[in-house]
Amino acid sequence: METGLSGKRAIVTAGANGIGRAISETLMAAGARVHICDVDEAQIAAARATLPGLGATLADVSDVAAVDRLFDEALDAMGGLDILVNNAGIAGPVAPVDKIDPEDWRRCIAVDLDGPFLCARRAVPAIREAGGGSIVNISSTAGLFGFPNRSPYAAAKWGVIGFTKTLAMELGPNGIRVNAICPGSVSGPRIDAVIAGAAKADGITEEAMRNIWLRQVSMRTFVEAQDIANMVLFICSDAGAKISGQALSVDGHTESLSA
Repeated sequence: METGLSGKRAIVTAGANGIGRAISETLMAAGARVHICDVDEAQIAAARATLPGLGATLADVSDVAAVDRLFDEALDAMGGLDILVNNAGIAGPVAPVDKIDPEDWRRCIAVDLDGPFLCARRAVPAIREAGGGSIVNISSTAGLFGFPNRSPYAAAKWGVIGFTKTLAMELGPNGIRVNAICPGSVSGPRIDAVIAGAAKADGITEEAMRNIWLRQVSMRTFVEAQDIANMVLFICSDAGAKISGQALSVDGHTESLSA
């Protein structure tokens, strides 16, 4: 596939490991220049050691000053911006709504919903100046279904889709396409921790909870970080030039989120 990404400039939030690392590697392999942010200094160092030319800023996307520093450094280093991937997110608390600490609620919303807003408000002028480009917001299948015991996460991820569709309408005349990707459960330590929390909340074993989650997916499988990176590559490429305002599931077809 001809991507047309050679020389394009991208910012990927939480780009040092997991899904973000896969996205960063994939965009760089397609010829893009990439600048990441992350809250883990050691992971940033590891990513830069294996990805020559990768730019990086230590930043929490829920912090206005940190986001400003990220964009100041990235735009100065790359001379502009064509692509923003809002990947940063946290799982939030796993508990019934009456057991959730308000500070845990606020923290989840701050990272998962405020973060994409804070990054987009800085990215849009630069992408507009570049003549157009792409914004990708990582939502979740939790942005398509109700999700018991995960109310802050679900609320944030539903919000990301509304934000995405609104930005697509605002920015389409400027040649900026905006899409959300809704990953299903992505294999790795993060989903293992979420399953452990869900199992504890429901009083069942982790194996039983994992099986419940797998039965809710038509393909009976979790997805890989590279599956998400491949979709990012497609919708940012020339091949995806007419795709905007969409919530694109990469999940093996989730049927429900009942636990």
